[in-house]
Amino acid sequence: MALSYKARRRWSLVLLLVWMPLFVVAAVTVTGWFERPPLWLELAIYVVLGIVWALPFRAVFRGVGREDPESVSASDPESAEISPDSARRKRPEDGSTAE
Repeated sequence: MALSYKARRRWSLVLLLVWMPLFVVAAVTVTGWFERPPLWLELAIYVVLGIVWALPFRAVFRGVGREDPESVSASDPESAEISPDSARRKRPEDGSTAE
């Protein structure tokens, strides 16, 4: 079952606000049980763990930062909204630049 865009956005928020902090606390707790390794090894461990926590959730995070694909298509100029970037680039009708 594929998740809708809104469901993926909600789940990604839950994962970032709940799962990631729990994973960080667990990783720090487990690494604290052992004698402190050399700095380079400790850094490598945290970098690997920083990547590993998100791997199972790639499908949830994929495309979340983009515009909702189920919304109004960009090919319909009459119903499409003006993006903030395009509104900023517009010049006033009198020819002066707005800065």
